[in-house]
Amino acid sequence: MSHGRDTSPKPYGVVAEFETPDALLEAAQKVRDAGYRDMDAYSPLPVHGLTDIMGWRDDKLGWVVFFHGILGFGAGYLLEWWTGSGPNISSTALQVNGLLPYTLNVGGKPEFSIPAFFPPAYELTILLSAFGATFGMLAFNGLPKPHHPIHNAASMARATSDRFVLCVEATDPRYDEDEVYDFMNGLNALSVERVMTTEGY
Repeated sequence: MSHGRDTSPKPYGVVAEFETPDALLEAAQKVRDAGYRDMDAYSPLPVHGLTDIMGWRDDKLGWVVFFHGILGFGAGYLLEWWTGSGPNISSTALQVNGLLPYTLNVGGKPEFSIPAFFPPAYELTILLSAFGATFGMLAFNGLPKPHHPIHNAASMARATSDRFVLCVEATDPRYDEDEVYDFMNGLNALSVERVMTTEGY
């Protein structure tokens, strides 16, 4: 039952298959020069220069990791300050949800020591940075995704072994399926095909 949502297959894009990374680079440059921006490439190995041609920027995830690291570092020191020395206010005011500092004076050492408290804060920095990297990557890539329409293309069967695939997606403002199909046929591709979404996606 669709509940009013159209789940019939729709055009996803036009896919071209290439034999070498140089051919993929050349085709991607021509596609971008033609004014198309919503495109993606699939390759069994890193192709240097491809991200620049396609206009991809990868700085967002770095900022997510950085801010999670700062949050972890601050949270680590705050936790140790609270539990080790505690704020200088009456214990009555702290009896909210049972949050009471437990100050211990051990051998006359400082209750709050920045060098001594660094290792746990550092560990929380690494932990939260790892969480930020993992979940940020999943969010930015739209994952998990049990099925992707690009896998309906026959050429994708070899995209992880010895073929290089370029797709102009139907979300591009300039997308016209017949026009894109003819354009991709002029890029010396091994094959060009139209790709539809799977019913229900």
